[in-house]
Amino acid sequence: MRTQRPVVAIVGRPNVGKSTLFNRLTGGRAAIVENIPGVTRDRLYRPCRWRGREFLLVDTGGLVIDTGGDAILAQVKQQAEMAMEEADLILFMVDARTGLTAEDESIARFLRRTERPVLVIANKVDNFSRQTDFYEFYGLGLGEPFPVSAELGLNTGDLLDLIVDHLPPCMEEEEEREIIRLAVVGRPNVGKSSLVNAILGEERVIVSEIPGTTRDAIDTYFERGGRRYMLIDTAGLRRKARISESTERYSALRALRAIDRCDIALIVIDAVEGVTEQDKKIAGYAHEAGKASILVMNKWDLVEKDEKTMHRMEEEVRAELAFLDYAPVVFISALTKQRLPRLLEQVDLVAEQYAKRVPTSMINELLSIAVRLNPPPGEKGKPLKIYYGTQVKIKPPTMVLFVSDPELVHFSYQRYLENQLRQNFGFEGSPIRLIFRAKNEFRRR
Repeated sequence: MRTQRPVVAIVGRPNVGKSTLFNRLTGGRAAIVENIPGVTRDRLYRPCRWRGREFLLVDTGGLVIDTGGDAILAQVKQQAEMAMEEADLILFMVDARTGLTAEDESIARFLRRTERPVLVIANKVDNFSRQTDFYEFYGLGLGEPFPVSAELGLNTGDLLDLIVDHLPPCMEEEEEREIIRLAVVGRPNVGKSSLVNAILGEERVIVSEIPGTTRDAIDTYFERGGRRYMLIDTAGLRRKARISESTERYSALRALRAIDRCDIALIVIDAVEGVTEQDKKIAGYAHEAGKASILVMNKWDLVEKDEKTMHRMEEEVRAELAFLDYAPVVFISALTKQRLPRLLEQVDLVAEQYAKRVPTSMINELLSIAVRLNPPPGEKGKPLKIYYGTQVKIKPPTMVLFVSDPELVHFSYQRYLENQLRQNFGFEGSPIRLIFRAKNEFRRR
């Protein structure tokens, strides 16, 4: 058994320093920080530990009660409301430099209706002894304001003490099972957020036809068929030349980091447009990072097709992404949920293959047969000999092969051995790493 983590949500109007406080308390740069209102749009979760208690801290987009019909502001508001519904404690953040505003009062009226405990956090306080700088927020009717400077880290330790004091009592939950980590990646406007929503069955992230709407990597847990998953929704990766805002630049970097954190990259491609150069770069990064991959051809409902269209398109995708010949291709429509069960079945299969371990005896039996069928070429009269092989890692499956001289291993023969391993043991959706070491290293072992 382990302790269930409470949820603490940070809310407030745009540009009061929510993301700065989030980064300060979680000890990283998970949230984008920039002096531009409206940068953080979706809910962002990160664990935080203090005085032996662990809780999930949630950063939210700038809350505007009267959205004036703006679709994005309305969805940001909805996301903030959902975060507050999930929260055990709400941190209502205000700007002491600007002072009390009409927007703060609107949010306060909204928060007074919630049953959750609320702490008013007055940010950007320069002098904590001068209480007149932040005591006007007492008039919000949500209790005594607590002063901090998130940017300088002043009074944040005392704030963490206050948060822990307001957390609900510890509750026990079942031991966490192994989690399959999925990163939803792709260039802008290919339907990544729609795919996340289709999988989760709720409006978990903002869905919009404006490219780049999802600016932060969003972690969401869900269960299916007795298995537990973590879904990472990422910002659409753009070509460097098109990343004009620093915000977008941070987002692209975060998307690559999301690939680094995942087990399986769901590489979403627009089936109408086909594979682009940017798709190749995204897929290439996942391959080089040693991540399992599934090629998700989205918007399949918009493609004019006959009985041969799927086969023809898969051949085109294979030709464009030849280095990912091990990755399954799944044609779906996130909008209509067409073939979504097929995608989830592939996720389970690829997760098993990515974590597969082959006994050493079976690897060496295969190597013996492969060498007899196709002896390794030598160079300058020096033959290459393969003595022994063993699997040393999973995720990705990694084999060490002891040979007479690693420099004699030609790329084409390495590819041949990899193909033999796949034909006999599968590893569908997963890259295979082959490491060649000299015979004397084998003897030292």
